[in-house]
Amino acid sequence: HAKMKVTGTLKQYIVTGRHVPTEREPTPPLYKMQIFAPNHVVAKSRYWYFLSQLRKMKKATGQILDVHEVSETSPGSIKIYGIWLRYDSRSGTHNMYREY
Repeated sequence: HAKMKVTGTLKQYIVTGRHVPTEREPTPPLYKMQIFAPNHVVAKSRYWYFLSQLRKMKKATGQILDVHEVSETSPGSIKIYGIWLRYDSRSGTHNMYREY
């Protein structure tokens, strides 16, 4: 089995891209997406994965114009917290997660 990377170090990226301009469409529309990833390389990869599902575009026919990392405005204050719970019942083991 390949080891899965499970770390809580996800960063928020805003990735902007478009089709490569052609004679038929000199100014293609921009597509902006908010991606959570551990680094900018994975963020660009996830951008192409999701965009290929939403639009008829792939990495070979498109270009990424900007990758911008979004920083927290106040990293010292807690906004959302989650609780993971696991319990055994007669029918099996259950996992629960709740955010507040």
